[in-house]
Amino acid sequence: MAAITSVAVTEPPGLETQRKEIETMLQEQELRAGDTWYLVERRWYEQWKEYLETGDQNSSSFPGQIDNTELFEELDSYHLKERLVENEDFVLIPAEAWHKLLSWYGIVDDQPALARKVVDLPSTVKVEVYPVEIFLCLHSNMENVVKAHFSRADHIYTIQKAMMKRFEVVDGAETRLWMKSSDTSCDRLRNIHITVLDSCLSSGMTVVMEIRNADGTWPSSRPQIMRNSVEDQDSYRGQPGVCGLTNLGNTCFMNSALQCLSNTPPLTEYFLRSAYLEELNFNNPLGMKGEIAEAYADVVKQMWSGRHYSVVPRIFKTKVGHFASQFLGYQQHDSQELLSFLLDGLHEDLNRVKNKEYIELKDANGRPDQEVAEEAWHNHRRRNDSVIVDTFHGLFKSTLVCPECHKVSVTFDPFCYLSVPLPVSKDRIMEVFFVSLDPVAKPVQHRLIVPKAGKVFDLCSVLSKMTNVPANQMVVADVFNHRFYKIYHADESLSCILDRDDIFVYELSSGCVEEDGDEVVLALYLRERSHYRDYGSGSSGYGTSLFGHPLLMAVPRGQCTRDALYHLFQLRLERYVRLPDLSEEEEEDEDSEEEELHKTNGVSDDVGEDDGERSGTTDNHCDCGHEGDHAVALAETQTWPVQAPTQKSGGQASAEDGASIEVRAGCSTDDIASASPRISVDASCTGLTDSQQGSECQHQPSITEKDCSPQVNERPAKRKGCGFRRRKLLFSIQAVNSNGTTERGMGEDGSAFSFSSQPYVAIDWDPDMKKKYYNENEAEKYVKHQSMEVPHQQTTVLLQECIELFTTVETLEEENPWYCPTCKKHQLATKKLDLWSLPEVLIIHLKRFSYTKYSREKLDIIVDFPLRHLDFAECLLKKSGANGEPPSRYDLIAVSNHYGGLRDGHYTSYAWNKDNGQWYYFDDSKVTYAREEQIVTNAAYLLFYHRQDKIRHPTLPAPSDSSRSTQPANDVTSQKYEALEMETD
Repeated sequence: MAAITSVAVTEPPGLETQRKEIETMLQEQELRAGDTWYLVERRWYEQWKEYLETGDQNSSSFPGQIDNTELFEELDSYHLKERLVENEDFVLIPAEAWHKLLSWYGIVDDQPALARKVVDLPSTVKVEVYPVEIFLCLHSNMENVVKAHFSRADHIYTIQKAMMKRFEVVDGAETRLWMKSSDTSCDRLRNIHITVLDSCLSSGMTVVMEIRNADGTWPSSRPQIMRNSVEDQDSYRGQPGVCGLTNLGNTCFMNSALQCLSNTPPLTEYFLRSAYLEELNFNNPLGMKGEIAEAYADVVKQMWSGRHYSVVPRIFKTKVGHFASQFLGYQQHDSQELLSFLLDGLHEDLNRVKNKEYIELKDANGRPDQEVAEEAWHNHRRRNDSVIVDTFHGLFKSTLVCPECHKVSVTFDPFCYLSVPLPVSKDRIMEVFFVSLDPVAKPVQHRLIVPKAGKVFDLCSVLSKMTNVPANQMVVADVFNHRFYKIYHADESLSCILDRDDIFVYELSSGCVEEDGDEVVLALYLRERSHYRDYGSGSSGYGTSLFGHPLLMAVPRGQCTRDALYHLFQLRLERYVRLPDLSEEEEEDEDSEEEELHKTNGVSDDVGEDDGERSGTTDNHCDCGHEGDHAVALAETQTWPVQAPTQKSGGQASAEDGASIEVRAGCSTDDIASASPRISVDASCTGLTDSQQGSECQHQPSITEKDCSPQVNERPAKRKGCGFRRRKLLFSIQAVNSNGTTERGMGEDGSAFSFSSQPYVAIDWDPDMKKKYYNENEAEKYVKHQSMEVPHQQTTVLLQECIELFTTVETLEEENPWYCPTCKKHQLATKKLDLWSLPEVLIIHLKRFSYTKYSREKLDIIVDFPLRHLDFAECLLKKSGANGEPPSRYDLIAVSNHYGGLRDGHYTSYAWNKDNGQWYYFDDSKVTYAREEQIVTNAAYLLFYHRQDKIRHPTLPAPSDSSRSTQPANDVTSQKYEALEMETD
């Protein structure tokens, strides 16, 4: 477990020095088993790199303290999120670089350092981001379970020692360990000197320790306690093959592929009759010493025994990870990639060819296709001869044509499955929230159809037609966790925006804002201050947390002062921010008067506290005597709050921490300004109409204190003609970095903000003020545009269309040119694939996942594939047999489904049972009956077809309709047993 980090922050060196030191460490450090590396949240790391290139201490790119918040599932336990991806969610840095960054910037309080060990695993050395999470308990008290983390490179005796210490087992006591998975069985951990990886221990499993009894017996030797009775084990009799597979943790991709293969009759029958035992190839350097074949055989035999409602493929999963490191751990993977590895692994483990000879491939050189194809297939079988080749391998004809010399090259290549493309639309549907310039208008959710290869400006142009707002008055941003994850430029590609991103489009008051123009675009964050100062962070400031939706506003540079911005922000938030009414303020006035009277008598509860830290008001006494209609009009129309300056070092004043100023009826604008000599009062900010702005209220950019100056240590006995109006500040304003976590420097006078890059500003709310005046329910409201009501039309294509696309002529990509033997150089030749011969079982992979240099997406197109009579007669080139054509018709036997998006999702499968002819739906350990009309969906990913001339006819009757409607296919009474099954000596 990572410990809480506590380190003294030192003055960092220059930016170039920082860059060179860290860069050198990253270049020189290699992964060595036993070393420690650290996880750093990618967003913070990228902002730090940007800061080194362009930043200074006051720039918005200053990263602040190291903050790994986004990597944790919850901040209470600091449990790491599942399925984090390196270089997308986090970066790995060596210990030396970590300690440098930590000493320069520190880390957010109480956050643990995410230290991870480098482990030496089969075929790879890697940083173990996710250690194995195991539950530990004693056999004598299995209710007391504790969680612990171990490296896959740790030995079992490490776990044994940890358990003895944790459960206070006396030294010298004889113990033994059992591992328990999610099912009811337990396996003995006999060899404590092997590693966690080799023992097949995986996350989520439980290790049970038992202690030998005083009489020399073991507790597990008592059948009534540790194992089911024989009657219980033999009570279940189900349909062979109708068996679920337990999810070991994001292993649904594996379960789905296994169910499809398990319901492939020729392969399953081969294993059930143990034919594999005579063909295991232990010496094939390309194989896996027969271990993958044996592990798969064990799973198939259990699934087809008819004695299990669900099997735990734990050993198989471990073996797969052992030989293919990409499948180590418990992240989600692609079922097609697993299937491809498994078919290749089974083939090499069962290859009947023990010594592969070298064969030189020949080009066609004008020879007949039949001759060249037979030669290619013969050569393939000389090196590759297994049940996998017998069942799944077919032959392509590949034709390449040089665009320069028109050389034609024809080759015949074997294949194990067809990966067919799906027709790709040139358009894309995106959902965005439009935030109007009208402060009382709720955000509107729109559904847009935009060019898939378009730019951000194209999105704005489409939205412009719906809103009648010019596209150049829109800014597009990705909002995540109450902050701007990214603010897009108009010329950026839409492929940068993922479907799962929350996209907001903000209307600005004018067109494209130039960097040095009269207006600046402010990014506005909402923050709530804690009640208590954050002394632990090394500063005397208050801790803050972001909330609500951020905003973008175009603001005149001349109004980038605290006072002008306060007024603009207040107007922008008026839909969900309530202003204090007069009665509330008068009540607060009375309380404040009592406090101030107390202070003028020399008694104060705030002795020693800086004035700038107090929250309250400045009680200004007025002797001006201004009265009359104009004064009344001013008092009635004046609604904008003015901050009261508080004296700080150097004679500067600023309004902070909820300070306010009293605006008196009967005082002119000049009087108001004189009460706050640092505030420039614009006529546009007074709320007066042109007719109300007389000579007495003319704007004066620089005003000295006159008639309305505050009277120090003097309190009027009564408020006569010049009545007082107080405006309580709802929030304070602070320039921050782009994360909203670190305050930036102010302007020279402490009042005006200076912006050298994208400006980010936060308005900080006192919790009590937020609770009283901020309406959270109203702030979260939005409306749906009529475009959201239009149902999304699901695109449907025929499987035959996808196969035709597969055989269409295409030009090779620049990254994969062909070397023309005639031109003696690489050429972007045209390529055409044709089907020459097809296997007994044809696997069709629908290429739903599209990855290009510029974009990646999942295609949710419905592919309409036939369940019976899929005919390849028209597209198959090989002509043979009595009637001139080989068997070319296929029936569907299994489907692997994928639900969800690119980074997450769930796999299931449909399969046809060869014995009773019934379709079943497999969802990990759960199996239910399925109807044929349920099978064709937009989730279909892998299709398994069996050639009709090889299909076995069912030997058992199909289940009756009554049984199908009353219970799931594997819902049996034996599920009620919860006792552990441990093998005994």
